Order: sequence, then C-alpha cells, then structure tokens
Amino acid sequence: MGTEQKVAVITGASQGIGAALVNAYRDRNYRVVATARSIKPSNDDGVLSVPGDIADPRTAERVIAEAMAQFGRIDTLVNNAGIFIAKPFTQYSEADFAGALGINLAGFFRITQLAIAEMEKQGSGHVVQVTTSLIDHAIDGVPSVLASLTKGGLNAATKSLAIEYAKRGIRVNAVSPGIIKTPMHAAEAHAALGALHPVGHMGEIKDIVDAILYLEGAGFVTGEILHVDGGQSAGH
Repeated sequence: MGTEQKVAVITGASQGIGAALVNAYRDRNYRVVATARSIKPSNDDGVLSVPGDIADPRTAERVIAEAMAQFGRIDTLVNNAGIFIAKPFTQYSEADFAGALGINLAGFFRITQLAIAEMEKQGSGHVVQVTTSLIDHAIDGVPSVLASLTKGGLNAATKSLAIEYAKRGIRVNAVSPGIIKTPMHAAEAHAALGALHPVGHMGEIKDIVDAILYLEGAGFVTGEILHVDGGQSAGH
C-alpha cells in the first residue's frame, strides 16, 4: 500500500469525540488507526482498529507498530482517551488514582513517545491532546482534582513538547473542552451541566472535532491550549 496518504492515530476512538474524529479524519482523506478497549473492526479499508487498554504500554507499542506495518507513516496523533472521576478529594481511592494516572498520563506518555519517534523520521507531524477547562477554572460542586492533576500535566507537556520539537517539523497542541454532550452525560443532567457555562449550554461533539481540525491545518500554531468551553475558562 502506498504511503503518500496521511495517517492519523486516535485514542479513545470507540465512541463520543473519538468516534467522531475517526469519521472527520476519514472525510479529510486520512487513513486512521483507531484504538480503544472496546473498538470493533471496521469495514472501511482506510480504518485500522486496534483494541487495547491505553494504560498498558504494550497497547501503545502495538498501535504504532501496526500503524507503520499497515500504512507506513504517522502524521497525526490525537490523545483523546481519558477518564473523569468526580469525587470529593478525600474519597478518591487508590484504584481511582491509579486509573486516572494510567489512562490520562501513562497512556499519553508511551504512545506519544512512539508516534513522535516516527514523525521525526519524516520531519513532520502533529500531536493533539484533549484536556479540560477545569484545569484553568475549577467549579464549585464539580470536584475535579484527579482531572486537574492528570490533564493539567498534559497541558504542561503540550507546551514543553511544542518547544522541544518546534524546529523538527512537529507541532504539539491541546484542546481544552468544557462539558460536552457525550454518552458519559445522561440527558436529564444536560440542563444543569449547561448552566455551568457562561453561554448557558453544553458543547457539542462537533465543537471539539472542529477545533482539532482547525489545529490540524494551522501550520503556524504550536504549543496552544485551545479552550472550547463556552467561556468557562474566562470566568463567571
């Protein structure tokens, strides 16, 4: 198979934002490597599904190895996989802590290492993290320490990586969402969750997809934390 067509690797790709990103990148004629624990095989020859837990370094190794074997290149990595555990700080368990670090941080670390190593060989690439605006603007009644601890680390790593690789043709950015209508939020909670944003409503999956696609084409943008949060990070 030829290697001239661009390739995007997307984590957390089985539902919600991740599944929408698979379709969006295919619409842009990218081939896509989609990974998640529950990912199903695709009928699309341009989509390679690789099941696995991103917290396990072997999953990252398998994803990148299979991407290179099948498609021969990696142009974009979207680190979309993540978990959010809303509990009072003193009620977090060791399992909660380990789970958040494993998926939100360790999962990012290994697959990003491996993807950037391949991008360096071709002298170009783009890495995008999906984080959260709760890092910048905590909300009373929405306990979020583990999200801030882990996704905040991704915001910081985004800027560090952007500078480290700026002269090597690799851009690194993040999208920082507010609360988005995804399968993790029950419909009956939408009104209350929407009220947490200055604009008065939740965001849509398309809002995050559009932001990532903007960054994909923004060749002069790197090290950016793009807030897509209905004004949440600006204040209330």
